[in-house]
Amino acid sequence: MSERQLKVLMYPWLAMGHITPYFHLANKLAQRGHMVTILIPNKAKFLVQSSNHHPSNITLHTITIPHVHPLPPGTETASDIPFHLQTHLATAQDLTRPQFESILDTFQPHLVFYDFTYWVPEAVSASGSQAKCVAYYIVSAAALAFRMVPFRDPPKGKAAVNDDDPCVACAPPGYPSTTIILKPKRMLGLYVPFGEGVTFYQRITTSLKCSDAIAMKTCREIEGKYCDYLSSQYNKPVLLSGLDLPKPDELELKACWAEWLNKFHPGSVIFCAFGSQVMLDLSQFQELLLGFEMTKLPFLVAFKPPTGCATVEEAFPEGFVDRVREFGLVTGEWVQQPQILAHPSVGCFVSHCGSGSIWESMLSKNQMVLIPQLQDQVLFTKIFTKELKVAVEVQRGEDELWVSKESLCKAVKSVMDDNSEIGGLVKKNHEFWRHKLVQPQFMSGYIDHFIKDLHALVN
Repeated sequence: MSERQLKVLMYPWLAMGHITPYFHLANKLAQRGHMVTILIPNKAKFLVQSSNHHPSNITLHTITIPHVHPLPPGTETASDIPFHLQTHLATAQDLTRPQFESILDTFQPHLVFYDFTYWVPEAVSASGSQAKCVAYYIVSAAALAFRMVPFRDPPKGKAAVNDDDPCVACAPPGYPSTTIILKPKRMLGLYVPFGEGVTFYQRITTSLKCSDAIAMKTCREIEGKYCDYLSSQYNKPVLLSGLDLPKPDELELKACWAEWLNKFHPGSVIFCAFGSQVMLDLSQFQELLLGFEMTKLPFLVAFKPPTGCATVEEAFPEGFVDRVREFGLVTGEWVQQPQILAHPSVGCFVSHCGSGSIWESMLSKNQMVLIPQLQDQVLFTKIFTKELKVAVEVQRGEDELWVSKESLCKAVKSVMDDNSEIGGLVKKNHEFWRHKLVQPQFMSGYIDHFIKDLHALVN
């Protein structure tokens, strides 16, 4: 059975932060001889197809995303829209179910990997397919186990739960950590609509409940206790794929970024990126740029244009360009994050603690500064700042939301100053974990074990 070639169908959420790690996993499976078909919109296909290292085993199948009002025409991924419109993108993805069912019938997979498409198990069952359904999540296991468990089911007879209720921010019974404590304001959005007739909580928990197995992009050494808790809550196995990240040297850094970074001393540049989904409001966008300027260190920032702006350039603070011309660069373009992190001039990575970003930074030698934007990222941040102590979090204002330029500057300085006690501690801890994670047998061992688990599932 262990020699059997697996046929895997993947349908991730329509965001590059989800599509990319699915694609990384597909490459690892294909490298070991398995066949993978990934359903992605055309824009995403254009971005990832150059990284398809096994085209004979990986098929990128374009799926048409129908237009749903009030999404802008041509919307295909979460990168195309502000966060508040993503509920309509979820509706659009739900409307692709007939396309999914047609591909399922044609491909006849052994396994289907999915996350936000909670109806996949129902569609697989209705088709008569014998495929096993794997709910594959790339977010933190700690966050999933904190938020998406039956403890948070609305009481019977109660139509909705108030997101402002302090109970929403309480850890569920038996949760294996006392260091992860949140205020209610940081847990907003659990019961908001996410698609037609379904809340975000219902979408994710249905996905988990109806799966044959849950899979996580993480490793036991860091999140094992949270995976065990999640397994006990849903009474099903939690399979771990490890980090399944590509090596930065698999793709060369574009000349424009390399030439700019080459101007600075080793370890001196601050790199900041918040992923493809985060869109800041204008005032917070400008405040962060002023914070980077305040550090007086060279910086490269990759942000989406803020709300209401077509480009990042039109949102710059007054006089900003002239003041930072020699040492600061801000772009609204997609950048090669792993390759930039691997450049010797970069010494600090300021991120939103998204799943891909945090693991990429853990594998780099850069100091880590975190400004979580979404609820899952808030929880993930606690692991790296409170439990592993490999990063620092930028302190927010009394509203738990606003990040001042002074707070950002202070956090960056605390890790970039050679004489900083905090900087020395997180650097030492980070190096310990990085050394463990970059071992070739560590990565390959996880994938090999993961594939054995998949064989056992379909047997």
